[in-house]
Amino acid sequence: MSGEIAAYRMPDPAARDPHTPVFDQSGVLWFTVQGGNRVGRLDPRSGEVRLIEVPTAHALPYGIAVNSKGVPFFAEFGTNRIGAIDPHTLAIHEYLLPEAAARPRRLAIDAHDVIWYTDYARGYLGRFDPASGATRAWASPGGGRSHPYGIAVLDGIIWYSESGVSPNTLVRFDPMSGAFQTWPIPSGGGVVRNMMATRDHRLVLAESGAGKLALVDIH
Repeated sequence: MSGEIAAYRMPDPAARDPHTPVFDQSGVLWFTVQGGNRVGRLDPRSGEVRLIEVPTAHALPYGIAVNSKGVPFFAEFGTNRIGAIDPHTLAIHEYLLPEAAARPRRLAIDAHDVIWYTDYARGYLGRFDPASGATRAWASPGGGRSHPYGIAVLDGIIWYSESGVSPNTLVRFDPMSGAFQTWPIPSGGGVVRNMMATRDHRLVLAESGAGKLALVDIH
């Protein structure tokens, strides 16, 4: 590694707030542009940046993840929709969630390519299967103002944080049994905006308001 840092400017000044980068299986970087209502594609090999406008106005594209087929899915935090972008044609397809008040903020994808999302506005954990269109939601243990936020899937279990309770919580949901478990975050969390599963089957939490990273050992 050379240690060099490359900066890639947005080709459109209206592309404000580039957000949540994620690589696909071919090394292409996808990201959302929350303030500019776009989804972006950066090819590190050529440096080319493509921007695609989300069909719904003020959709606030936020969390994004790539499924096993290389298709990026993203949460539309400004509305009750989840979007998907074709990696070849760059066409965006939007899926309407049944609850008008739903506001998905982050999402994660399980081994079956099912989408799990945190419904920040209503205090719910949601499940959406793009193959069948089936959607289901569970009330988060912390209640309607718990503001579920960062989310990850690890070994078939759904993990997320409630950012609206103090201290923030780490929540475990077992899709097989439908059971929740909750633990307080020792530092308080300070709003866990994002989390990820590691290769050694642990969780990393970004405690943005606390200025810390948390490492969770799963036993």
